[in-house]
Amino acid sequence: MSKRPLNVGLVGGGCGAFIAQPHQKAIHSDGTRRVVAAALHPDPKIAMEEAEKWPYPIKGYPSYVEMIEDQKNLPESERLDYILIVTPNFVHFDPAMKAIEAGIPVMCEKPLTVSLEQADQIVAAATAKGLPFAVAHTYLGHWSSWFSRFVVTSGLLGDIRWVDSSYMQGWLAKKIEKGGGESGADWRTDPKRSGASLCGGDIGTHALMQLRFVTDMDVVKVSAHLENFVKGRLLDDHFTTYCELSNGGKALVRASQICIGHKNDLSIEVVGTKGTLVWRQEEPEKVVIMLAGQPDRVYWRGDVQPNDGFLKDVPEWLLKEPKIPSGHPEGFHDAYARLHREFEKDIRAWKEGKPFSYDHDRYATVLDGRMGLAFIDAALKSSSNGGAWEPVKLK
Repeated sequence: MSKRPLNVGLVGGGCGAFIAQPHQKAIHSDGTRRVVAAALHPDPKIAMEEAEKWPYPIKGYPSYVEMIEDQKNLPESERLDYILIVTPNFVHFDPAMKAIEAGIPVMCEKPLTVSLEQADQIVAAATAKGLPFAVAHTYLGHWSSWFSRFVVTSGLLGDIRWVDSSYMQGWLAKKIEKGGGESGADWRTDPKRSGASLCGGDIGTHALMQLRFVTDMDVVKVSAHLENFVKGRLLDDHFTTYCELSNGGKALVRASQICIGHKNDLSIEVVGTKGTLVWRQEEPEKVVIMLAGQPDRVYWRGDVQPNDGFLKDVPEWLLKEPKIPSGHPEGFHDAYARLHREFEKDIRAWKEGKPFSYDHDRYATVLDGRMGLAFIDAALKSSSNGGAWEPVKLK
């Protein structure tokens, strides 16, 4: 008999919230997970109405508190195997802590929460319980991100000297927030709901995580400038950090939401003593390798050949992982699906009493979520001190 699908509960996601939709499609993509319950809105009445309107039957709850509390009253087969938090930043901490206290694994949208202090509390609680906990850094889910990590960490580029990791957007180039509303622009530009950094917290953490994942290195100190170009905006819409890496190399981690023409332009360039790797989220099917005195090499998802003069042996699991052939593009939803698929493996192992690791070799964990807040904390301190070097609290 096959294993039953994992039961997933949503916290947030009602009233057309964008990020809930790719998540729920990803959850259902393999037939081994399903959304069965949700607390979709902070207003209990709206939460129940939204559950009734959900595109397939789910059990609605007036609040996440009631959803989590109800689990102890249900048969084992009906209990939630993990919850997914897709609320604005300031509503990450409490549901995460309550789920941990109830012994329920968590996947949380980034950033993990709004402050390093809260992040440390979540890490302490999750690790004490030994619970799987993922942070949804979407773009790690691209197969090409995994391949990039393999290339860099295998030493094929030599010693890493320089990394430029950036995330450029233009959607906040004008003051479109109205204040007090529920739109993405409204809550992201509100310090009470977004945290102390808009651009850095929202997308700068993605650029940081892409660097940390691909290189398997940490940023140990930063010299930062957080700027707001749009008049009347309270938080940064342009974020620039010059960084020192744990191997002594240097990096730029930068982000902007006022760069007109840029849509969802996350990219990374890793420069080593033997060559350079380039990857862009808007062209996620390929990885470009540049070597001195040679034509550029372009590797496509699903069409990588080992021992080609640059690559040596490539792990069999990595070669077999693509689910559709090269030339049939994957995308944003597939990246999310890969994160949920890998998280499911750890949850099933945990349920069987087998060991699992918080190492970020397939997706971002609670420890990575904390590093995002430690990075933002250091950047805020540096920027307020004229860009002076500030150490990142690695632990």
